Amino acid sequence: MSPRASVLVAMSGGVDSSVAACLLQEQGFEVLGSHMDLVHLDGVEHGCCGPKARADAAEVARIAGFPFEVVDMSETFDRTVLADFFDEHEAGRTPNPCVRCNERIKFGAFLDRAGGLGIDFVATGHYVRNVADEDGARRLLRGADGSKDQSYVLHMLGQRELSRSLFPLGEMRKGETRAEAERLGLPVASKPDSQEVCFVPGADHAAFIEERRPELARAGEFVDPTGKTIGAHQGSFRYTIGQRRGLGISTGSREYVVDIDRRINRVVVGPQELLGRRGLKADRVSWVAGEPPTSGAFEADAQVRSSGDAVPSVVRAREDGSVTVEFKAAQRGIAPGQSVVLYRGAEVLGGGRIRTAVR
Repeated sequence: MSPRASVLVAMSGGVDSSVAACLLQEQGFEVLGSHMDLVHLDGVEHGCCGPKARADAAEVARIAGFPFEVVDMSETFDRTVLADFFDEHEAGRTPNPCVRCNERIKFGAFLDRAGGLGIDFVATGHYVRNVADEDGARRLLRGADGSKDQSYVLHMLGQRELSRSLFPLGEMRKGETRAEAERLGLPVASKPDSQEVCFVPGADHAAFIEERRPELARAGEFVDPTGKTIGAHQGSFRYTIGQRRGLGISTGSREYVVDIDRRINRVVVGPQELLGRRGLKADRVSWVAGEPPTSGAFEADAQVRSSGDAVPSVVRAREDGSVTVEFKAAQRGIAPGQSVVLYRGAEVLGGGRIRTAVR
């Protein structure tokens, strides 16, 4: 009898990763549940981090009867994800730390750990699909549940990562996942989804950044599109393109952040129509297939926010590894530092970091 394939499952303590681990065990895999200790919050419970999350993950493993570990990856997380988070804000961009965490931790250090342990695969509770063509090439597709699809934050996965990754929930809907948790008798069946960034206590990003990079908290101006001063702020890092709430200014009309100049610490606010951009330039670009679909221009759907829609665009891959994206209809709220992800239908082609928006 051939040995069972083994899988290292990233278990956050939530319902998705718990069900993923149990389903893989039912499918015949040899499962090792692994809870990654990414940040030390002095006993504070927050999202997927903290004593309660660890205890929930351990209890699921005990009920299902597979081994479980807690692995400290806080040093790697601090050196890669946290450092990038602060550096991006200091450079005047608005990063998506979940993208960097998936790249550097879950499908970087965690995948390397699996290899070091002699384990065949890694698995997570992400709602995406990983399929193989007849020639063995891997393709990354949106999850079947469009409302839970997480392909945007996994666009950096390439052939190496996909060939060793399993996503048991890719064909499922969230309601089905919770029903499976009930069937399995898991105590996390009704646990709410985490909506927070795991390393930001109280979801107060500005306070967290100010504590770590106090030099960024300096007084600056709100100005209107003509350059007229209309208010004051305590650090442009607190704002992002397209933001409307929490500006702390009143002009008698609905105002949005339409531009940010971090060099002079100035935030420009104006009406919504000034947010329109016809394109963008992106760097840190990766392709699921290992290369762009063609050496010239090609059509794709571009998504510029994790919760946004993908829109028809023309993409040009450049020799320096960057891309330019021209929208067929102007888009609003293009924030440098966020990701642009390129699709053809449900298939992810690749993506990168938005460097600049083009008017």
